[in-house]
Amino acid sequence: MTPADFSACDLREAFAAGRLSPVEALEAVLRRVEKLEPGLMALWGEDFAGARAAARESEARWRRGAPLGPIDGTPVTIKENIATAGVPMPLGTAATDHAPSARDAPPVARIKESGGVIFARTTMPDYGMLSSSKSSFHRLTRNPWDRTKTPGGSSSGAAAAAAAGYGPLHIGTDIGGSVRLPAGWCGVFTLKPSLGRVPIDPPFQGRVAGPMTRTVADSALFLRVLSRPDSRDHMSLPPADIAWDALDRDVQGLRVGLLLDAGAGLAVLPEVRAAVEAAARAFEQAGAIVEPLEPFLTRAMLDGQDRFWRARALADIGPLPPATQAKILPFIRAWAGSAARLSGQDVYAGFAQSMALRKATEEATRPFDFVLSPTAPIPAFPAEMESPTGNPEQPFEHIAFTLPYNMSEQPAASINCGYTSDGLPIGLQIAGRRFDDLGVLQMSRAWERMRPKQRDWPTAP
Repeated sequence: MTPADFSACDLREAFAAGRLSPVEALEAVLRRVEKLEPGLMALWGEDFAGARAAARESEARWRRGAPLGPIDGTPVTIKENIATAGVPMPLGTAATDHAPSARDAPPVARIKESGGVIFARTTMPDYGMLSSSKSSFHRLTRNPWDRTKTPGGSSSGAAAAAAAGYGPLHIGTDIGGSVRLPAGWCGVFTLKPSLGRVPIDPPFQGRVAGPMTRTVADSALFLRVLSRPDSRDHMSLPPADIAWDALDRDVQGLRVGLLLDAGAGLAVLPEVRAAVEAAARAFEQAGAIVEPLEPFLTRAMLDGQDRFWRARALADIGPLPPATQAKILPFIRAWAGSAARLSGQDVYAGFAQSMALRKATEEATRPFDFVLSPTAPIPAFPAEMESPTGNPEQPFEHIAFTLPYNMSEQPAASINCGYTSDGLPIGLQIAGRRFDDLGVLQMSRAWERMRPKQRDWPTAP
C-alpha cells in the first residue's frame, strides 16, 4: 500500500510522528492520478503546482509542531460546484461563462484554514441534475470498479476519485442523492449531513455538502473541519460541540427500521435486496431490534418533486440566449424545457408534494433510532446513459430511497454492504433522526466493523 491509499487519520499520525511528510503524501497521490486519470477522467481544474507549494508549507508547519488543523497536509479534492477563489465553476455545463469565482465557499474556506492541500476539482453532470456523469463540459467520468459503468452523480468525480485512491478526502454536494448514490455505486463512504450542519453557499432546500471517503473515521475527521460555522449560510444550524471522533457505539437495543420498498420508482433488484437484508441480519445478531418499515413515499410525491425541479431548472436556463441553451446536454434541455407546459398551480402543487414528503418521512421514521435501506435499487448503470431509464420524462426513478431524507433534513449515509455477481458495489443507506449526524456515523462504523471483508480497491488501469 502506498501513501495514496493511506487514510486521512493515518496520514495525520504519520505527519505528527515524522514518518511521512505532506510532500511525500501528495506526490504519491499525483503518481496515482497520473496512472489512472486517463481512463477515469474524474478531475478538472487541477492545480498540482499550487498543491505542491501548499504541501511544502504544511511540511514546514509539521516540523515546527504547529499544524493548522486536523487535516493539515492531507490531499483533498473539491466538487467543482463548490466555489474556489480564482477558479471557474462550470456547474458541469458548457453553457456557463466559466468566470473565476470571487471567493471561497464555506467548505473550501474551512479546508484552507485547516491546511488541507487542494490539488484538483472533481467532475459533475450539467447543473448537477443527473445521477450519472454525462456532461456537456467535462469528459465522461467512469467507475473505477468497471469503466463501462457510471460512477453516479452528481458528485461523479468525487466518488470515482475516492474509490481510485486519489487521496483520502473528497467533498461533494447532495440535493436528492448526489453524494450517496455515487458513493454506493463506487463502494465508498459518505454522509449526507442534516441540513445546515455543513455551511454551504448558496444554500437551498435539501442541499448539503458532505464528505466522501473510504472510511467512516475519515469522514468524521473531515466533519471536524467542514462543520465549523460560516454566517454566509442563512440556513445553517447553530454551532454544536460534537465529538466527531467518538465513533464507538453498542447497537444492543437500538430500534432499527428496514425499508426494502420505497413505495415508488424502480424495483429493488434481488442482489441489492439480499445484500441489505444480510446487513440487517448482522445488526440483529449484534442486538439491534430490526423491524420492517412500510413504504411512505408515493408516486405523487416523486412526480411532484420532479415538476418543481423542472420549473426551477427552466427558470435558470430559460433566460439564456438560444445559442447558449444549445450547449446544454440535450437530456437536461428536454427535461427542463418540459416545464414550459406547467401552470403556476402545477409548480406549486409540486412544491407542496416535497413538503408532504418531508412530513411523511419524519412520521414514518420517528419510531426508529435508525433506518436501513438500499442506497439505490440498482447497481451502477452504463456510463453513457444519463439515467437508468434514459427517459427525461422519468428521470428520478432511482432516487426514491435517498430523496426523502433531503426533504426531511435528516442525516443519511451510504456505506458498502456487498457486491453484485459482476463485482459492482452495493450501497447500504443508514438514516437517522434529524440532527443525529454523529449517531449515523456511529452506526456506519458499527457496520464497517461487522461487515464481511471488503474486496481490494480498484487501483489498476
